[in-house]
Amino acid sequence: MEDITMILDMAREQMDKSISHLEKNLLKIRAGRANPSMLDSVRVEYYGNQTPINQVANVNTPDARTISVQPWEKTMIPEIEKAILNSDLGLNPQNNGELVIINIPPLTEERRRDLVKAARAEGEDARIGIRSVRKEANDEIKALDGISEDLIKDAEERVQSLTNKYTKKVDDILEKKEMMISSEQFNSLLFQLEMTEEEQIPL
Repeated sequence: MEDITMILDMAREQMDKSISHLEKNLLKIRAGRANPSMLDSVRVEYYGNQTPINQVANVNTPDARTISVQPWEKTMIPEIEKAILNSDLGLNPQNNGELVIINIPPLTEERRRDLVKAARAEGEDARIGIRSVRKEANDEIKALDGISEDLIKDAEERVQSLTNKYTKKVDDILEKKEMMISSEQFNSLLFQLEMTEEEQIPL
């Protein structure tokens, strides 16, 4: 029935939004390696508008521990620093008069556990959202007039199939994020070891 198809399409759209929201929030959970995407959620006051930072500056990573932000207008430096400080990213920007510079601290074991915990919490929020969409879709199906029990059962099975599919997506995204966090911890330890060895090399 057309009504059932519409309900399923709407459920799919809402579950897609849950996945997009999860991916966006996981970007804020930074590991130990600098990445321009860490600042994707930062908005800067620009001529009265909240503007994405990459639309007012060049964002680069000169090395694995540093993000540099070069504004197209030097007068934007204070606004960019303020926006980064006011974000929930936990970053501490500095500037040299030309660039805004952000040093990314090495990833410790304690920090790794915190990041994994935060990622899993975001994943659970996404699962709750998906289950909420399932309930809403099933309620709408049961409220339809003039359809048989068999059609209702079939539609509910299709809703459950969608739920399983999107829950699996959440699991896959979280697994990839946790692997990335663990990988970055290893890279952080390796980086620290290399720096220590360099300091020990006699001049």
